[in-house]
Amino acid sequence: MRNISDIIEAYLKDVINSSQQNVIEVKRSELADRFQCVPSQINYVIKTRFTLEKGYIVESKRGGGGYIRIIRVKPQEKAKLLDDMIQLAKPKVSQQASFHIVDRLIEEQLVNKQEAKLMLSALSREVLTLPLPLRDELRSKILTAMLACLKYRQ
Repeated sequence: MRNISDIIEAYLKDVINSSQQNVIEVKRSELADRFQCVPSQINYVIKTRFTLEKGYIVESKRGGGGYIRIIRVKPQEKAKLLDDMIQLAKPKVSQQASFHIVDRLIEEQLVNKQEAKLMLSALSREVLTLPLPLRDELRSKILTAMLACLKYRQ
């Protein structure tokens, strides 16, 4: 059974995918009413599931007429997308951000699930047993090397 965060994420992605411009504007309170949850749950989903690493730009306006605008960034070409990901991963990258980048690689069909599992295992904190910030710097170097290999595989 999926949790409420997964359901909200799937709903928002369906709405974005059905949008002609890959942009939606939603009201936090309306979404909270729709899914019978608190507005902070909506904030959590948007903050963790709609990141730049995953290919989204989020803008928000608070207040009475406030909204959240979610923009799906579609790369013009795969090499450009990989270059952008390399820039996101430098000079250091957290485990969570690196995992988001790998998720995006799957979404864009640049890697298959088995390749992604290998990447994730090499990027995990259980393997990179160094203190911070060295761990995030090493993870960055490993991830950017993987992304560079993918760029030239295309």
